[in-house]
Amino acid sequence: MRAVIAEDSVLLRVGLVKVLEAVGYEVAAAVGDAEELLAAVQEHRPQVVVADVRMPPGFTDEGVRAALVIRRQWPEVAVLLLSQFVEERYAADLLTTNTSGVGYLLKQRVANVDDFVDALQRVAEGGTALDPEVVAQLLVRRHRDPLERLTPRERDVLALMAEGRSNAAIAGALVVSDSAVAKHINSIFAKLDLPPADESHRRVLAVLRFLEVG
Repeated sequence: MRAVIAEDSVLLRVGLVKVLEAVGYEVAAAVGDAEELLAAVQEHRPQVVVADVRMPPGFTDEGVRAALVIRRQWPEVAVLLLSQFVEERYAADLLTTNTSGVGYLLKQRVANVDDFVDALQRVAEGGTALDPEVVAQLLVRRHRDPLERLTPRERDVLALMAEGRSNAAIAGALVVSDSAVAKHINSIFAKLDLPPADESHRRVLAVLRFLEVG
């Protein structure tokens, strides 16, 4: 799988290259700003991009804006954003443009290589990966209908869904059976007034409701 990395910190950029190559990715380009990122994506057409949220010249939201351009022009390219701090609106910005193949992680997550690679793989395969700290902040802040209808356990399940976890992974994290997770998810769908549809689509709608961007 081909990847492009955009990170202005040379040390982190080199580290990301080594991590991706160690698990079998071909790193087609590793660049330091958003303009170079867009040029690299146009040239190499990678399957996945790993990009810093804040890059030169302004160190504000250059990486996010580049990611949104990539999602519009090359929707088949998955994007995983890295940030020093929790800035949940950036995850919401990405999800409003396309609900598959997107991720948002704190940079500290890269230090745990297994977690980072797992999240990257989910994103590259068309799933989502939201940092647990982003999800935790959202849980604290979201207390209005319809989310207040959910039980504490259903909130736990929805939070793990928002991270991009599969039913089996949710069951493992909560130490419950797969069937119990399925029942909780069906209850979440009902309480969020999500009509019967393809389950993967309803999972995305539930997460969007959670983020309040749908």
